Amino acid sequence: MLVSAKEMLTKAKAGKYAVGQFNINNLEWTKAILQTAQELNSPVILGVSEGAGKYMCGYKTVVGMVNGMLEELNITVPVALHLDHGSFEGAKACINAGFSSIMFDGSHYPIEENIQKTTELVHTCNILGLSLEAEVGSIGGEEDGVVGAGECADPDECKAVADLGVTMLAAGIGNIHGKYPENWAGLSFETLDAIQAKTGDMPLVLHGGTGIPEDMIKKAISLGVAKINVNTECQLSFQEATRKYIEAGKDLEGKGFDPRKLLAPGAEAIKATVKEKMELFGSVGKA
Repeated sequence: MLVSAKEMLTKAKAGKYAVGQFNINNLEWTKAILQTAQELNSPVILGVSEGAGKYMCGYKTVVGMVNGMLEELNITVPVALHLDHGSFEGAKACINAGFSSIMFDGSHYPIEENIQKTTELVHTCNILGLSLEAEVGSIGGEEDGVVGAGECADPDECKAVADLGVTMLAAGIGNIHGKYPENWAGLSFETLDAIQAKTGDMPLVLHGGTGIPEDMIKKAISLGVAKINVNTECQLSFQEATRKYIEAGKDLEGKGFDPRKLLAPGAEAIKATVKEKMELFGSVGKA
């Protein structure tokens, strides 16, 4: 069954490793991630953006698909189903649909409004036993139409939001969604260190995990990051494997491609990517 992300992230922060959040977009992606997590005995967070939720016919469909897979694939590792960069309305919809974890991204609001809306969701999630992620300081790049410049969060604002009782905090430290530009200045560890000093045992979240050098990932984990999001790298590996399959001309004697065979190389590529990241984050064997 789905679980809150609270226990897995508390253990990760204390153990100096990070749990991977891998965004899902269809059945193949979800199956590949769950099978890899089970194989490696690693806890995992399945991320769902609002756009992906709509694509997959709505949040209730996503919950049904994931719950069905947990049973049919005999998944025993901890799995959280998490709304990624959710709006206030989206957060409420996912709570009603049966998600076990929610992210409310109020970073684009004035801090007072971010606190007000987050506070309301803290109360709801506490009652239902769900984990809640908040964000301070927008993450660079674009995700589902939300654009951020990669600013660094104010540590005092981070403390104000953390003190509301959220489970985890995503704080901008110069990280970016999507591919990192050649002139990227890197993560601001000075900011991350200051945020951890203000927020104590609060698990911190690093968005934009694709393209960050391994040494930076490891240093971020040492400074309190307990959850790292990966999406773009899975998209790119899936795309490349599928492209190669099509270019190889493996259709049914000119009648087209068997969709199950067409998507299989992409799913295997996602498995390889997820395995690589789980090993880097140190979550293997931590379920």
